Amino acid sequence: MKHPIAVLDDEKRMLEVVAMVLGERYGVTTFARPEGFLEALAKQHFDILITDLKMPGLSGLEVLQRARQLDPELQVILMTAHASIPTAVKAMQQGAFDFIEKPFDNDVLRNLVQRALDMSQLRRQNRYLRSEVSSQYRPESIVAESPAMQQVLELVRKVARSRSTVLITGESGSGKEIIARALHFYSNRLDGPFVAVNSKAIADSLVESELFGHERGAFTGAHRARPGLFERADGGTLFLDEIGEISGDFQTKLLRVLETKEVRRVGGERTIGVDVRVVAATNRDLKAEVASGNFRQDLYFRLQVVPMALPPLRQRPQDVLPLAQHFLQQMRAGEPRRPAPLGFTSEAEQRLLSHPWPGNVRELENAVERGTLLAEGDHIDQDDLLLDTAESSPASAHTTLKAVMDAAAATHIRQVLAQVNGSRTETAERLGIERTTLYRLMRRLDIE
Repeated sequence: MKHPIAVLDDEKRMLEVVAMVLGERYGVTTFARPEGFLEALAKQHFDILITDLKMPGLSGLEVLQRARQLDPELQVILMTAHASIPTAVKAMQQGAFDFIEKPFDNDVLRNLVQRALDMSQLRRQNRYLRSEVSSQYRPESIVAESPAMQQVLELVRKVARSRSTVLITGESGSGKEIIARALHFYSNRLDGPFVAVNSKAIADSLVESELFGHERGAFTGAHRARPGLFERADGGTLFLDEIGEISGDFQTKLLRVLETKEVRRVGGERTIGVDVRVVAATNRDLKAEVASGNFRQDLYFRLQVVPMALPPLRQRPQDVLPLAQHFLQQMRAGEPRRPAPLGFTSEAEQRLLSHPWPGNVRELENAVERGTLLAEGDHIDQDDLLLDTAESSPASAHTTLKAVMDAAAATHIRQVLAQVNGSRTETAERLGIERTTLYRLMRRLDIE
């Protein structure tokens, strides 16, 4: 679906030119009279209005004021002659996105429209994130009964209003992004964007362009200039997840941005100042990565100005049942047409408490979802959870030593696999064994 754009000008030729320039990429509707546009705006949505500043009847400034009353989120771009630039600046002070001077370059207009759309999208995302924050990341909404998690939340409250970088460490699925969002919620940047990026999910060749942006023609396929995530997070928080996965070359560039608070787009010559609070997270042991030469020591110290270590779920059993109840309530609210179970049987609760949770909170949520789907009565039973009995049940006095060692080995292998998102090569390296040995163990211990 093409973005709807309105173009308002009393000159027919100008309407035709703008429609030709933008028509292939966007849904353009032209208006020759301000009153006609305002009548249409009352009935339909436009992402952007491009309007002439001087017109018979209502001026572009008056149209801006009335249009923003009808749609406060409408992005307005003014077309103006050189003599009217002071008026255009005044219009920007009253809420216009930008202005373009006639006669204009077609590519300049296209880039300006795209920047306005990017800003509109950021605002929509920001509204969504604020609504998410208000419901999920308030202190009373984060389930943290254990002393360890209470200490983490207290640290969040203490450092949230600073600009210092925070490094959140913890196993995969332990809730690092939730803590990052809580930091944003408690900060004075709540009205700014929260931008999250998984560093591992971006190809090495694209990381710099994604985070720092690029100029038009910087590389094959760069048909237009594009701001990076640092620019998009300006005034807010940038969450860099899986920070331990970035390459050594990019580590150097990231360190410079953190130190100077400036980015330079790929293919660009000027630096752009950014006001961004960086929160990074990793499930790796960055100290060990520094010692092995895989991670820059100076970047490590720059990131972990405030270190936050999230304990795995198995080390905070006080949170298991409250979290399980929390997830069950969420699923009941999300399935109003299908009566979900009311709770857990005592056997199910014991199974939840005895399970080691190698996948942490994420695994617990999945188990509760399975139980919700499989339960036949009004309570979830232990069999509905489909948890591995070998992992959950304590060894009896008649269990052989080999069985105990196999169970312990299986648990440890699963935990390491979960930490590295299933990478068998990395799992073998962390376990200090050959990859073929890992494959044999996984087959023998029935590990998928």
